[in-house]
Amino acid sequence: MKTKIITKSIELFERNGFTETSVQHIVDALHVTKGTFYYYFDSKEALLMEIHLAYIDDLLQRQTTILTQQLSVKEKIKAIIGLLIFDIERQGKSAQIFLKEIRHLVAENGEKIKAKRNAFRLNIEHLIQQGIENKELKQTLRADTITFAILGISNYSYNWFNPQGEITPLALVDSYVEIILNGISNDS
Repeated sequence: MKTKIITKSIELFERNGFTETSVQHIVDALHVTKGTFYYYFDSKEALLMEIHLAYIDDLLQRQTTILTQQLSVKEKIKAIIGLLIFDIERQGKSAQIFLKEIRHLVAENGEKIKAKRNAFRLNIEHLIQQGIENKELKQTLRADTITFAILGISNYSYNWFNPQGEITPLALVDSYVEIILNGISNDS
């Protein structure tokens, strides 16, 4: 039942927003009582925290897997971009809640999630710095700026990208990697 509550809540939060979705809306959609909800969660905010933790912990674990593989820096960058883009198809609603609803977590919980988000970002920044140092990437780059560019372009895709649309997830990843690693200039 806990999984059903989480799944239905993600759907309702994504469609209506966290503040517009009440515990009553959730239990009505599942045809259960509020007691059932409160058996698993102390509050709606606790539910939101669990959604955030599940999403970021999974993302960090998969990022760690990529970072520990015997790949070039460029291959790891592509894999991390792919991780974010393919998650739109795999976990699009959870990702949207993760990106949009953090402001509804109490300060202590928000700080825990922000620390994990920062860890994800810093892992990318260290990867970029490694690529600069080993001359796989341009020496004139700032690792922090490139990291924010990668996260910005990838995360904003949740607002417009339809994995079942004209552009496939792989085509989008390839486009982003081309832009990030080679730019958009026609100069050879």
